[in-house]
Amino acid sequence: MTLTISDTTMTSDQTAHTARQAPGSEHLWEVSWLPGRALDRNSAITAMALADYAGEGDLDERHRLWPFIESWAAELGLTGSDAISRASQPTLRHQHDRESERPDPEAGQ
Repeated sequence: MTLTISDTTMTSDQTAHTARQAPGSEHLWEVSWLPGRALDRNSAITAMALADYAGEGDLDERHRLWPFIESWAAELGLTGSDAISRASQPTLRHQHDRESERPDPEAGQ
């Protein structure tokens, strides 16, 4: 798990989700799995860490990290289950990529 954090973006080697500085604001961040929410930098880092762990796939209430997941999710006003469920969803970019890979039924494929 590696988060790469710059002055304006956050990325991970475990998930396609990203965080970026909100346009026109040097103190607010947008995270791809929390659309419509503006977060401070620390909350954006927390959200990206949750997205990183969500990519593990075997994360549930029995996992040894679950107390931490619950705590980090609470910082975002979510339950652990809700945060992992949301962060496990593909980004809009990946959904679009998969849709464009589907054969065109009118093309006879």
